[in-house]
Amino acid sequence: MKWEAKIITHKKEKRIAVYFEKNTEWIARIKKLEGSRWSQTLGVWHLPDTEENRIRFKIRPLSHGIPSSEGIAQIEKFKQWMRSKRYSESTLITYSEALKSFLVFYRNKPVAEITNEDVIVYNNEYILKNNLSASYQNQIVNALKLFFRTVQNKSIVVDTIHRPKRAKVLPNVLSKEEVKLILNAHSNIKHKMMLSLIYSCGLRRSELLNLKPTDIDSKRGIVIIRQSKGKKDRIAPLSPKILEMLREYYLGCKPKIWLFEGQNIGEQYSEYSLQSVLKQALQKVGNKKPVTLHWLRHSYATHLLESGTDLRYIQELLGHNSSKTTEIYTHVSTKSIQQIKSPFDDL
Repeated sequence: MKWEAKIITHKKEKRIAVYFEKNTEWIARIKKLEGSRWSQTLGVWHLPDTEENRIRFKIRPLSHGIPSSEGIAQIEKFKQWMRSKRYSESTLITYSEALKSFLVFYRNKPVAEITNEDVIVYNNEYILKNNLSASYQNQIVNALKLFFRTVQNKSIVVDTIHRPKRAKVLPNVLSKEEVKLILNAHSNIKHKMMLSLIYSCGLRRSELLNLKPTDIDSKRGIVIIRQSKGKKDRIAPLSPKILEMLREYYLGCKPKIWLFEGQNIGEQYSEYSLQSVLKQALQKVGNKKPVTLHWLRHSYATHLLESGTDLRYIQELLGHNSSKTTEIYTHVSTKSIQQIKSPFDDL
């Protein structure tokens, strides 16, 4: 997809504006980048003017120029391999750009001669020296591990390429009272339905928007989430209250292709519009927290845990590959913590 990035001054601040045709996948990618914002006035997504973002959007030429002819050929082979394995376009772009950055750094060294020591040097002399983030370094590691497994380079041991130490960040969770206020903020049945379904089934934003009317199985009392993250299908229990709401919504809106459609019949509801629905709900109830749609998913998991649901079931409901991912909710559950008496109370 064609895009263009350039430096702009927005509200007396240097920003990187990224111009592209409306595309839900690209919007989702931009939103994940720290500090990204949409300007209604300029009609463009823009990000902080950092070295990392300049490299990501090719604003400032890299000091080493472009990869060697061998490097360019290897990047193309890597793309073809990922396409044949049906990696998403988003992952393909991220990994190929990460690999390109690495091969630019070693443009004068044959790929077959690259060693684990070279990866360490790259981390120190490029990643750390340019103050690039740990998440960006982790993308590089993911790309390199996958690439070197495909080219079968005998000089590098893939499994010993180490990752940066990750920051331990707790998921953001709302109380049941806060969730109830947000879900009841809208009188518009479609808006209320979308937010309620995300919370009641622990859905990701894209999972909600990709639902079709046939994915609601009222007889079995389940929602079928098809080809979600990792190209996996899963099911979630359908609340009887949600089913009643869905019937009311269906009669009023009569969706044709997607369960939630935009202004035009058969057009998928946009991620940006869905985010606006949440923003409006927060404004209506006076919630000042920087709540995102993913907070509803985190809250769903935490509230399940606090009500006694086994962690293994929560893992299945959320579609997590590893139980370690789900275990993070034990750190934000207040069920056991609230039973602990502070010594302050005995003073």
